Amino acid sequence: MIEATELDGVVIVTPRVFADSRGAFSETYNRDTLAGYGIDTAFVQDNQSWSRDAGTVRGLHFQSPPSAQAKLVRVLAGEIWDVAVDIRAGSPTYGAWVGVTLSAANNRQLLIPAGFLHGFVTRVPDCLVAYKCSAPYAPACEGAVRFDDPDLAIDWGLPAGVAVLSDKDAVAPSFADLNTPFTHEARA
Repeated sequence: MIEATELDGVVIVTPRVFADSRGAFSETYNRDTLAGYGIDTAFVQDNQSWSRDAGTVRGLHFQSPPSAQAKLVRVLAGEIWDVAVDIRAGSPTYGAWVGVTLSAANNRQLLIPAGFLHGFVTRVPDCLVAYKCSAPYAPACEGAVRFDDPDLAIDWGLPAGVAVLSDKDAVAPSFADLNTPFTHEARA
């Protein structure tokens, strides 16, 4: 099942789960099924992150062209609040964000196209997150914005000062200083 969000192109994907007395089975990715919904993103790399502590924030990140990445994010263990922020210049939702709870229990995934910041916060300890990317990691193309930027006003559900951050994320620039490499392309 595909659910639209408030941001054009960011969708929630919920694969069907087949459960019986043995457990459950789910097809977590099928290119043809997504193509049936008009999603033709070609994924070339799978990533996985483990976060030990609840309150761990990863993001807000992006990669610029020519290595811009779309991501399909899911949780293998635990629960996260997953966030996408529109950074496409000229978009009617530029600077707007959407957040979705993803967990091993709800089996939801978030598809984030290129042109969006991405980040998440862990809600419980020992979260295992997997995501597909449409381009390989390219350090020269990486960019970031502070997760707690006041212009974005993202509700991370965290008390002030308790986020667990990488050194790099702790010094990410402000949203106001972002010179976005993306432009909004209106759909016909």
